[in-house]
Amino acid sequence: MRAIGFSTGALALGDFRCGLELSSRHGLPAVELSALRYHELKPLVDALTDLKLDGFRYVSLHAPSRYEEKEEPTVASLAMKAAERGIPVVVHPDAIHDAACWRQFGRMLLIENMDKRKPAGRTVQELEHFFELLPDAGFCFDIGHARQFDPSMTEAELLLRAYAERLSQVHMSEVNSFSRHERLSFLSYFSCRRVAAWIPENVPIILEAPVQPGEIEHEVRFAMDCLTPPPLRDKDWVAPASSLLPARGD
Repeated sequence: MRAIGFSTGALALGDFRCGLELSSRHGLPAVELSALRYHELKPLVDALTDLKLDGFRYVSLHAPSRYEEKEEPTVASLAMKAAERGIPVVVHPDAIHDAACWRQFGRMLLIENMDKRKPAGRTVQELEHFFELLPDAGFCFDIGHARQFDPSMTEAELLLRAYAERLSQVHMSEVNSFSRHERLSFLSYFSCRRVAAWIPENVPIILEAPVQPGEIEHEVRFAMDCLTPPPLRDKDWVAPASSLLPARGD
């Protein structure tokens, strides 16, 4: 079975312990420890020795998405403590100021493709610059970012083709026009199916959609549906009832 789970920030914004506890309670096999804000990184890294991570098949850490250039050595040094424990570290390419800070991570560094608001890292050509600087880094493919940048999913397929050997993790969510993460929608279902064949079963999936505890299991099932191409041809296919989303309640 595919390893799938949530970012702790999606389940409990700013509270990695609560997000981790919810993930464990639902028996999810994968989790991403979220430290998207600079001030969240040190407390998370300091807690790694005490966190109960043994029950997960896959654990990653998302480094801060924004910080001052002078803070980069500190960010990289703290993140390395996770990498030394076998925890891959996801970084945004536009947050990389000095590649030398990250070169020591090797394959434990995962570079993520970006959404349309970012000035870099959205396309194969833009990401190639960063992979040249960090030739051993892996690739974290964000489906929502790719779909928002190019709804036809052409660039998404190009990314997966170009970096198939680097693909180490996938982020899934809907990304709206304001670049905010939302739950997967009926429309995103078809976009995900467009690239599902390019995502091997052994690549872990991390859901970034903010959900309430009662919505966790449904979002996981829906995501799994998105990544399971139906046996029929597209023109003959009728969406299963499980793909109809319940009211969001917000």
